[in-house]
Amino acid sequence: MWDLKGKKALVTGGSKGIGKATVLEFAKLGAEVVFTARNEEEITETEREFTDKGHKVTGLRADSSFDPDRKKVADWIAENFGKLDILVQNAGINIRKKAIDYSEEEFRKVLEINLIATFDLSRKLFPYLKNSGNASVINIASSAAIQDVGTGVPYAMSKAGLLQQTRSLAAEWATFGIRVNAVSPWFTKTPLTKTYLENTEMMDLIQKRTPLKRVAEASEMAAPIAFLAMDKSSYITGQNIIADGGMSINAI
Repeated sequence: MWDLKGKKALVTGGSKGIGKATVLEFAKLGAEVVFTARNEEEITETEREFTDKGHKVTGLRADSSFDPDRKKVADWIAENFGKLDILVQNAGINIRKKAIDYSEEEFRKVLEINLIATFDLSRKLFPYLKNSGNASVINIASSAAIQDVGTGVPYAMSKAGLLQQTRSLAAEWATFGIRVNAVSPWFTKTPLTKTYLENTEMMDLIQKRTPLKRVAEASEMAAPIAFLAMDKSSYITGQNIIADGGMSINAI
């Protein structure tokens, strides 16, 4: 069936943007979902929004860049789920600057949250993904991982590394019944891109490069994520779905 009934899922960075859209998509498809976020107020509001609609959604305050919080997430999964069928690693940040303008603290922060934290959380959750026997990990990468899109070198580095992390883990963990894939969005309407997309010059450039002539809605990223989470995609692993409105095939 094209659903996620009976599945237990974790979505990091799930209180807004693509993460929140994914939580909603999963919940509507029948999954029980826990999401993480850093802001307690956003967690409470998001959790209430979903539970009021009858969805099984729980919010957990955790900062992906903080190792004790990653352990906290793993401990919660162990205590409340015992297994994990779906892991969506969506939490991430970006700092847009020229390469020589970054402080060491800034570029290390981008790499830590977007790449190192995803690897460590995957490892911490491995026992519960293994317990599923049919688990799916979906890493949220970016078009910036594939070609230069002007989002800053550290961000591009981190997302390119995340793609290789995806491929390597897919090969290593296949024997445990764990599939690992990625989704690479182009510009999508989220709080992270709001200020950037409000720049008319930037929006015109983005639309010119995109055959579909628009940026994506967060729900349009949640759809391929949900597909990769389903048993219907059971023979797909180590792959990257580029959801970019055709940008990557446009020579302009």
